[in-house]
Amino acid sequence: MSYPIEDYYAVVDSGRLGDAVDLLADDVEFVMMLPSGVRTGSSRAAMLEYLSARPDVDRKHRVLRVAADGDAQFAYGAVIENGTATTGYFVAAMHFDADGCIDRYQVSFSAEFSLLPGGFTLEGERRA
Repeated sequence: MSYPIEDYYAVVDSGRLGDAVDLLADDVEFVMMLPSGVRTGSSRAAMLEYLSARPDVDRKHRVLRVAADGDAQFAYGAVIENGTATTGYFVAAMHFDADGCIDRYQVSFSAEFSLLPGGFTLEGERRA
C-alpha cells in the first residue's frame, strides 16, 4: 500500500518539482526545520522557490516508516546523496484537505540522529 506522503517524496526525488507542488493546495502552509534554520511559506509558489533553491545534488528521500490517521500522514526516513551517503534523517507530517491536496506540511531534519537504533541499510533494513 502506498501513501500520498510517499508519493510526494517520489515525485520530488524524480526532479519533477512542478508536479510535486501540484500535489499541494494553492494556499499550503509549510515549515522546514533544518540545521541551517527554519523556513516557512504559505503558497505553492513559495514551496517551488524553496525546492528550486536547494543545491543541485543527487538526493533521494528513503521513507523508512509511514503512518496515517484520518486526514494526516507521517513519515520518517533518511536523505541519501549519490546513492551511497546518508546525509541525515527527517520526520515529516502532512495534512490533507477535502480534495486530497497537502494543505499543511511540517518537516524536521537532523544530520546526526537516527530514530531507528543502529541506523539502516540502503534497502531499509535495520542494522543489528
